Amino acid sequence: VQLVESGGGLVQTGGSLRLSCAASGRPVSTYGMAWFRQAPGKERDFVAAISRSGTSTYYADSVKGRATISRDNAKNTVYLQMNSLKPEDTAVYSCAATRQGSLWYTPRTSDDMEYWGKGTLVTVSS
Repeated sequence: VQLVESGGGLVQTGGSLRLSCAASGRPVSTYGMAWFRQAPGKERDFVAAISRSGTSTYYADSVKGRATISRDNAKNTVYLQMNSLKPEDTAVYSCAATRQGSLWYTPRTSDDMEYWGKGTLVTVSS
């Protein structure tokens, strides 16, 4: 599967963005999906995940209550809605896919993931 992210950009503190991850090659419904982010000079961090079934989601504490991950199998796309953005949310956001685990499994580490997109840059100005 190939993954392409979009929707990043420059936004002010308190603003919102919706990131998209478009999959091609295989149905995104066959993968557990996750978003990760990497800020300049820092390691890549987990942000959010959604199971293959779409019924289970999991969020990092840093974005809980501000982020929503969702999937549209008809469009073969996974989304990450980010609200109340903060300067510390500035990072390259990447989506990733895995075939591991059950229908309800939510991947949470980079090691869980098999396929990666190249990322989209989100910059939050103060």
